[in-house]
Amino acid sequence: MSRMVGTISRGVRAPIIRSGDDLVKIVTNSVLEAAKEDGFAVRDRDIIAMTESIVARAQGNYATVDDIANDVKEKFGGDTVGVIFPILSRNRFAICLKGIAKGAKKIVLMLSYPSDEVGNHLVTYDMLDEHGINPFTDVLTLSKYRELFGYSKHRFTGVDYVEYYGNLIKEQGAECEIIFANDPRAILKYTKNVLNCDIHTRFRTKRLLLNAGAERVFGMDEILRSNPNGGYNENYGLLGSNKATEDSIKLFPRDCQKLVEDIQALVLEKTGKHVEVMVYGDGAFKDPVGKIWELADPVVSPAYTKGLEGTPNELKLKYLADNDFANLSGEELKKAINEKIQKKDADLVGNMISEGTTPRRLTDLIGSLCDLTSGSGDKGTPIVYIQGYFDNYTTE
Repeated sequence: MSRMVGTISRGVRAPIIRSGDDLVKIVTNSVLEAAKEDGFAVRDRDIIAMTESIVARAQGNYATVDDIANDVKEKFGGDTVGVIFPILSRNRFAICLKGIAKGAKKIVLMLSYPSDEVGNHLVTYDMLDEHGINPFTDVLTLSKYRELFGYSKHRFTGVDYVEYYGNLIKEQGAECEIIFANDPRAILKYTKNVLNCDIHTRFRTKRLLLNAGAERVFGMDEILRSNPNGGYNENYGLLGSNKATEDSIKLFPRDCQKLVEDIQALVLEKTGKHVEVMVYGDGAFKDPVGKIWELADPVVSPAYTKGLEGTPNELKLKYLADNDFANLSGEELKKAINEKIQKKDADLVGNMISEGTTPRRLTDLIGSLCDLTSGSGDKGTPIVYIQGYFDNYTTE
């Protein structure tokens, strides 16, 4: 008989991680202790995942406001900088903005509207329609924005991010001008020096700016790619960073591949089982009320073992039951579906019997599951242990 339980995702508690801690031993031992306490066995193709946060903490990958300011000043010369398309986040961007402002004489802050890239709304589309505003073409000054929309606050945080970001800039001694636009080229009427802060659209934004005559353009991913005084990320710069203190950030982790492979090897040594291992950041899912996507990290998983490459290769059971085997039921239906699964092609791309299965990479799907399991608050489970993810209807 096939197993009655499919995928299980468990949050695993671990010690509070500090700089220099041995994550290979800590993660492995935490999983094995959890297995002993909770009475589950480690199996081949189980998945161990750990948050990017504990990896960066163990690496000591931190940078200060001054570190950011020095790099911004070096790249832009300390004059006026157009800062465009930042996300609206006290955790993700506020401390970065402090450093950016400290490294410039003036900041022209250009916010996208009605929302930022990950779905934090300043206003609603209904409000734009009411006032006849076209978000694709209209550029709003701060005074026009206030005249039309007043002082709206974020639904969940209660923060007026326009006011909050403006105050942060001025507190660092920089002049501040705020505009609202969705075409990156709108900033060029104010300055030819641009720091584009978008995440997943950053390459297009930079291309458009350079083609339109921008003189100096850098992305957030190009700030703190190196740092003689502390933390950096050679691939993503400031992208994926989080607030650590009021004057420092924790950067996205670097050099994670050896870590996941070493954990995989130690688990094999201790249990004889071949598990998959990954580091995960933000998942990709949308809140139906606040409209917020997670996905504030540049990638869901910066490192993973080879068995997590690729996309799911699954049949849609509902499709089979309603089409190929519509005339069958009970044991006869079960037998027919089992045989179909066992004989499925190694690559089902384009095949109708896979229609409706989630067309995403394994690491993005699993990372989203992990992010929801571990949460971002005080659960204290920065490690997630997943079993049965690669099972199907036929698994004994």
